[in-house]
Amino acid sequence: MFNDYIKIKDKKIPQTALGTAPFIGMPYFGHRTRLYQLDFSNSPENILKIMKKSYKMGVRAIQLIPEEPVVKALKLARDEGIEFDIWGTVRKDNLEEDIKLLSSLKASMMLLDEWVTDKSHMDFIEESLNKINDENVISGLITALPNETTPKIVDSGFKDLFDVYMVPVNKLGYMMDYPVFMQKERDELADLLKKLNKVVMANKILAVGILNPEEALNFLNALDYVDLVTLGVASEKEAKETFNLLFNK
Repeated sequence: MFNDYIKIKDKKIPQTALGTAPFIGMPYFGHRTRLYQLDFSNSPENILKIMKKSYKMGVRAIQLIPEEPVVKALKLARDEGIEFDIWGTVRKDNLEEDIKLLSSLKASMMLLDEWVTDKSHMDFIEESLNKINDENVISGLITALPNETTPKIVDSGFKDLFDVYMVPVNKLGYMMDYPVFMQKERDELADLLKKLNKVVMANKILAVGILNPEEALNFLNALDYVDLVTLGVASEKEAKETFNLLFNK
């Protein structure tokens, strides 16, 4: 599963991307955040090893948070002939700079981060999407609050300005804005996303490492509304296990 390509606009897009949140030590990893920072912040060569292993396993895209060590590692990978399709995150506080950098890296997709999607005025979101669309790339939104934000987007004036919608989803409902995530809530989310009618990219499938890969990916494969997935791994061993399971389901 998720080892094929889909067409968005005029672009052929791999279904699976290597996530980069572990490489920048995002705070939601808890006690592992500091370990990730020590492993990766000043060591792009450690990131490169995971990129190379993921590519060897069949991953052909990277969901790039454009922090310096990750960009350095990506350039090192390119020097070795490894070409990922780049799905770049455009951050609210670095919007212009991120668009410029991702454009220079020839990203095929740019997605506004959750601080734009979930916390900004509708006019700002529309203006930001237009800036991305000016780059002639696939545009998208990232949400951390699918239950709260999705209905607003369905009724928004900018619904037709983007192509991809990235949402957290996992068996536990971890880091999702649901008090519980049982069948009723799962059906409600599925209905919302089908109503939005965008290409759906899932993240946080592994519940930031709480779920074991097999359990998490079995759940993913049961979601008929997910078109793309991004998975962060923090070692070559994790890359081998995770992507082997995903591509051989």
